[in-house]
Amino acid sequence: MEPIKNTVIALCFVLLTVLPQKGVALEPQSEFDHNVLTWAQQCREEILGQMERLISSGQLREGQLFDTFYIPIPQTSPLKYHTQYDKMADETMRLILDKYLEQDSRLLYVVIVDRNGYLPTHNTRYSQPLTGNSEIDQLNNRAKRMANGHCGLAAAHNTETYLLQSCNMDTGREHIMELSVPIHINGRHWGAVRMGYKK
Repeated sequence: MEPIKNTVIALCFVLLTVLPQKGVALEPQSEFDHNVLTWAQQCREEILGQMERLISSGQLREGQLFDTFYIPIPQTSPLKYHTQYDKMADETMRLILDKYLEQDSRLLYVVIVDRNGYLPTHNTRYSQPLTGNSEIDQLNNRAKRMANGHCGLAAAHNTETYLLQSCNMDTGREHIMELSVPIHINGRHWGAVRMGYKK
């Protein structure tokens, strides 16, 4: 039995050293951190209000907003997806996200993601027409992707009042701060508002 026990201990040690460690949630420190938290909460209320209007007007059903049947968009890299609501998000929610992005020049993006990290719409500056050049498109057309890196999924899964993280952008260019607040629709966790910014 002793060799088996030693093997299990060794395997656990390997897993602990190889698997990525979970990041630590941070507390807002600066006045700007607190400003971002306020903007994120205000943005969430406007996004939630828009979602509720789409449901009450019959333009979308609540179930459609929780759609996780992601339909791949051909010839996109990284792969993009359509859902039952992403085009409606482009038409009605992007304006709200853009408004909050303009609050301060230190803000880099303001987006919404569902619980899986799916990003149905993005700020106008990151929603430029696709060119077919993956390097250009990764920088200029960032919507309808799975933001499923560590920071993205942590934000998408968080149900606490807020989550402040220190993140590396997936473009590899910048180390940033990100603050997110969860979105609940009729008591169900839908996802989050995410705001990335320079410290």
